[in-house]
Amino acid sequence: MAAELPELSPPLNGVRVLDLTRLLPGPLCTLHLADMGADVIKIEDPEHGDYARDLSGDGRGDGSLFRALNRNKRGLRLNLKSPQGPPVLRRLARSSDVVVEGFRPGVVDRLGVGYEALRGENPAIVYCAISGYGQTGPYRDRAGHDINYCGYAGVLDQIGPAGGAPVIPNFQIGDIVGGALSAAIGILAALVAARTRGQGRYVDVSMTDCLLANAVMPLATLGDSGKAPLRGEDLLSGGVPCYSVYATRDGRFVAVGALEPKFWHRLCDALERPDLRSGQLETGVRGDAVRRALADIFLTRDRDDWAAYLAPLDCCVTPVLSVAESLGNEQVQQRGLVYGRVDGGSEIGGPIRFGNTTRPANTPAPERGRDTDAILQEAGFYPAAIERLREDGVI
Repeated sequence: MAAELPELSPPLNGVRVLDLTRLLPGPLCTLHLADMGADVIKIEDPEHGDYARDLSGDGRGDGSLFRALNRNKRGLRLNLKSPQGPPVLRRLARSSDVVVEGFRPGVVDRLGVGYEALRGENPAIVYCAISGYGQTGPYRDRAGHDINYCGYAGVLDQIGPAGGAPVIPNFQIGDIVGGALSAAIGILAALVAARTRGQGRYVDVSMTDCLLANAVMPLATLGDSGKAPLRGEDLLSGGVPCYSVYATRDGRFVAVGALEPKFWHRLCDALERPDLRSGQLETGVRGDAVRRALADIFLTRDRDDWAAYLAPLDCCVTPVLSVAESLGNEQVQQRGLVYGRVDGGSEIGGPIRFGNTTRPANTPAPERGRDTDAILQEAGFYPAAIERLREDGVI
C-alpha cells in the first residue's frame, strides 16, 4: 500500500506581493495569488482608495464586489504622491517578490516607483504592469474599459445572436481573461525564473493583446476560410444544432453541447428523433430545420424535467442556471467553493485545488489601511517613524 502523502503548505507560501491595483483586473489577479498562499499587501492611497469599494453595496460600507476581490489580503494606506511615499514603497520592495500595478503607462515612473526604481532595491523583483493596450504602441496612453478592449480584439463582434447586434456579456472577458488570468500566468512564470536565476522580470500585460491571442475559434475560422465568422454562426457560437441553447416550457433554458457524434446520437435517440442524427453539424436551411425540431421538442417539458431525464444518458445537455442557482448546485457545494460569511452572505473561495495541500483560511477584505502599522514594522520602521508618516499624511 502506497504511503500517505504529507500535508503541504500552499504553493505560494513565502511569496510577498505588493498590489497597487484597483477595480477588477489587478485585484482579481492578486486574489488568485493570495488563494495560492501569497502574502498580498493591498496598497491604497489615503484619500480615495480602491474605487471598487463604492461600486456595489448598500452605501453603508464596502460592497460585495470589493469584498469578493480583496479577501485574503492585508491592507496598507500609502500616499505615493507625497515626497515620503515612494521611499516607503521602495523599502517594502526589498522584502517583496512581486509588484502589480494597473496605472496608465508612465505613471509609476513619474512617481518614482517604476520597475527600474524597484529593481534597484531588489534585482529579483517581478514587476507586472496591467494596462488596456500595453506599454508600447499608438494606443498606449488611451483610456479604456472591458468593452473597449473586447471591441478592439474582435471578441465583442463575435458575441450575440445571428443577425443581431453585439451583446455585452456580464462577464468581463477583457478584464478577467485578458487582464487577471494572463497577468497571473506571466507573474508565475517570471517568479519561477527569479527563484532559479535570481533575476526578476518586467511583465507587460496588454488586455487587448491577450484577448486577441485567446480568440482561438474565430481566428481558426479566419485561417481556414479567409473570412471572419459571422456573429452567432460559428461552430461554438450557435451556428449548428448540436451546440446551442434551447428554451423550455417554463421559460428557462437548456444548453446542448453534443459536439461528438456519440453524444448527439444519444440525444436524438432520447428525444425519439433518430432521423435528426444526420443533421448534427448542418447549417443553412437544413440546419434551421433541425434546430426548429429541437426547439419544439424542448418546449414540451420544463427545464429541470429535461435535466433529470437527460443527465443519466451522458449526452452533454445541462440546465442553464442562474448565478444564485449555481451557488446552491450540488456539485459546487460538494467542492467546497462556496463559504458563508459572518454576516450571513455567501462568497466564493479559491477555485484551484492542489492535492494534499492545506487550503488557506478565507479572511475578509481589509478595511482601509487595516494592517498599515504591522506591515511597516515588518519592513523595519520604528513606531515613532510610523507615527510621523501618519502625521504627515503619508499613510
